[in-house]
Amino acid sequence: MSVVESAFCLLLSTNIMISVKVPSIACEVCAETITKAIINTDPKAQVKIDVPTKIVNVETQTSIDVIKGAISQAGHECAD
Repeated sequence: MSVVESAFCLLLSTNIMISVKVPSIACEVCAETITKAIINTDPKAQVKIDVPTKIVNVETQTSIDVIKGAISQAGHECAD
C-alpha cells in the first residue's frame, strides 16, 4: 500500500465528535430512543447523552446531517 493509500484509509477511518442540542429530551427514555436511532444509522457510533443539558454527543464517521436525521426519525428535533 502506498503512502497516499495509507493516508486515505486513515482519513476514512477518522471519527469526528458531533454535539447537538435536542430541546425535546425530557428523560432517560428519550435518551435511549435517540441512542438506538443513532446506532441503527451508524453501528460504530459512540453516543453519550446528558439529559439535564439536553446535549447529544456522538463520536462517529458519519456527517452531522445524518446524525440529525436519525434524531429526527426518533421523533425529536435538534436546535439550530
